[in-house]
Amino acid sequence: MNATTGQGDRLGVWCGWVLCAAAILTPLLAWLGPLAFAPLVSLVGLLCLPAVRIGPRDAPLALLLILAVGWAALSILWSPVRPRELEDMTGLKLALQAPLYWSAWCAARRADPIVAGRAARWFAWSLAVLGAVMLVEAVTGGAIYLSLRQAIGDPIRPDLGRKNLAQGSFALALLWPVAAAAGARAGASPWLALPMAAGSALLAQLFLSDAPVLAVGVVACIAVVVWVWPNSAPKALGVGAAGLVLLMPLLALALAASGERLPESWAQRVGYWSYAIGRIAERPWTGWGLDASRSFSPHIQLHPHNGSLQVWLELGLPGAALLALVWVQTFRRLARDDRSLLAPAAAGSAAVYLFFGSVSFGVWQEWWLALGALAATIVALAEPRMAGSRPIDAPVLSE
Repeated sequence: MNATTGQGDRLGVWCGWVLCAAAILTPLLAWLGPLAFAPLVSLVGLLCLPAVRIGPRDAPLALLLILAVGWAALSILWSPVRPRELEDMTGLKLALQAPLYWSAWCAARRADPIVAGRAARWFAWSLAVLGAVMLVEAVTGGAIYLSLRQAIGDPIRPDLGRKNLAQGSFALALLWPVAAAAGARAGASPWLALPMAAGSALLAQLFLSDAPVLAVGVVACIAVVVWVWPNSAPKALGVGAAGLVLLMPLLALALAASGERLPESWAQRVGYWSYAIGRIAERPWTGWGLDASRSFSPHIQLHPHNGSLQVWLELGLPGAALLALVWVQTFRRLARDDRSLLAPAAAGSAAVYLFFGSVSFGVWQEWWLALGALAATIVALAEPRMAGSRPIDAPVLSE
């Protein structure tokens, strides 16, 4: 073992290798089963619980998350949804996910610099390979995936196979900016970003899923802004994200009232949003309670397909305010006095998470929350170490 990773930092070495294993599994899960990201990130957090820390700089974000989970749990008291099985207990799952995902993030910050660099490079290379596989799947109509399902005795219809692959393109679209930047800081080629972005965008385009295609443009725009203004832009983005959350009912109402002719999928979303706005107006202060969106079928199927509206609908103004403050803290942490690839990439991924959450996924979906935590974890691999650990820089990360 390298002298710099000797016996004095066993926890750091352990955390680093756990994340190396996660780097290997990440592309496989994105390709074959994105729902498994929840158990993956939870397992990383569980294995690295001794690394949990809440420093002075982390305290505001930690407090906001505790308050958000607590308010969500309290809202169960007036929610019309009464879960009958453990799998349906969203409040319990949030209470477990929050500390475990925080632990995974702390593990990346605590990881020994040498092993952290290896994990960052493995994330970059593994997601580049995934991007290449996605390119092949795009031009062959998902042939590899369909053949694999056939070989294991679990065949699937081609249209469902393409739908599953399109879901994986969302994962790649979210993770590639931070993986490419963290890998580059650890000595990997920055050109690995090309197959990642191209694979996600082309597969999504050919499989009729436009959000990951638009996400490439979102990343480019946000990254340029943060690169030019590394200190002020992240703070402004935090304010903008908070405003988007708080004003989403008004924005959705304006879109619904515009009378614009929309594609069928978007028209369905706007229909959900219009109905959600009506229910929000009835209980703006407390919301209808955690998971209440599920009780409004057929007007809303499962959730409104807009995270901000879902939080307004279920948790009311307190929930929306806490979510807005979480976004403020998330972006403010990226403010720097100098330029680097990492902060623009992290801001790009954060913006993509906000964008996808505004048009596609339910805010409480475990795999989606886990992906957000994984993106933050990858960023933490390349950030300066926590107090008490050795500082990290590009030469130290190289083997």
